[in-house]
Amino acid sequence: MALETAAGGLAFLVGRVVFGVLLGFMGLGHFTGLDGMSGYAEAKGVPAPRLAVTLSGLMLIAGGLAIALGVYPLVGAAAIALFFLGVTPVMHDFWTVDDPEQRQSEMTNFLKNGTLFGAALVLAAFSSTAWPYALNIGL
Repeated sequence: MALETAAGGLAFLVGRVVFGVLLGFMGLGHFTGLDGMSGYAEAKGVPAPRLAVTLSGLMLIAGGLAIALGVYPLVGAAAIALFFLGVTPVMHDFWTVDDPEQRQSEMTNFLKNGTLFGAALVLAAFSSTAWPYALNIGL
């Protein structure tokens, strides 16, 4: 298996740290931009938008850190996958947007989120395997 080679292990480490830390950074943005993100969520019809933004920020931070560190990797990957599964079609519903520029922006975000959802599923698939250079807590 590629994870068992030094190069494969190092690539997996860098990939999961970049993935996890950037997701955590996205989650922090939910708190630093809470008012704006809550307003956008409210405009999209999200119930209890402030609470939803707060909880989704926590999911990104906790899931991202779990993946980066290799701590309860299934829980972390599942939190990230559930975040993208729930948020993407609601917040980036490009098919309902009339303005071509806004539609393109929403489609780009939809596709980005779909990609991140897929990556989270891949990490979930590897969650029962010991990860190289990880704390490997909660396997």
